[in-house]
Amino acid sequence: MKVLYEDNHIIAVSKTCHEIVQGDKTGDMPLSETVKAYIKEKYQKPGEVFLGVTHRLDRPTTGVVLFARTSKALSRLNEMFKSHEKIKKTYWAIVQSPPPTPQGRLENYLWRNQKQNKSFVVKPDSKDAKHAVLSYKTIAQSERYTLLEINLETGRHHQIRCQLSAIGSPIKGDLKYGAKRSNPDGGISLHARKIEFIHPVSKVSISIIAPVPDDTLWRELELNCK
Repeated sequence: MKVLYEDNHIIAVSKTCHEIVQGDKTGDMPLSETVKAYIKEKYQKPGEVFLGVTHRLDRPTTGVVLFARTSKALSRLNEMFKSHEKIKKTYWAIVQSPPPTPQGRLENYLWRNQKQNKSFVVKPDSKDAKHAVLSYKTIAQSERYTLLEINLETGRHHQIRCQLSAIGSPIKGDLKYGAKRSNPDGGISLHARKIEFIHPVSKVSISIIAPVPDDTLWRELELNCK
């Protein structure tokens, strides 16, 4: 586990594609418990360690995850994530087929199929459809792949994966949304690159960047960033 930022109220770590943020039916050790164990050992804390989950990343996604170390920070961060105010998340995604234009704004309505755990683009008046908006721009290219930087305006289930697939640019390794092949590590090439926010207690501006996965293609595209 790599710690990216830490103070008395919050802690941010870099998630791998093998980790889950919170416990689920798989029974695998969640990242939240790993962070608790780290805090307990580092600060020699007796008893139960408080740690609040403020947001999640899909299991096959990598990047920065922010946790709250106090109840005060948790309640304020929860409100910030809910309202999308004073907080900004930036993602990087590697796609094999470049989007129709080098940059753009995607606006769709998404419907989540619970049984398949998958989202679909549907008509605006469809039952349970949710408005989804993101903007993207091309920041690097190699011979076969394109690196996109994505900013979310809404936070929907599998939003980036679904919306990029809908324009013919599925994320590398994302078999669920149209990629032709899986990645060797079993993950997908979607990375929560940066999170910027106003600290919930000190009110100072914080920016946390997660290094790209230790992978030749990721490193090559990062070096080619515009």
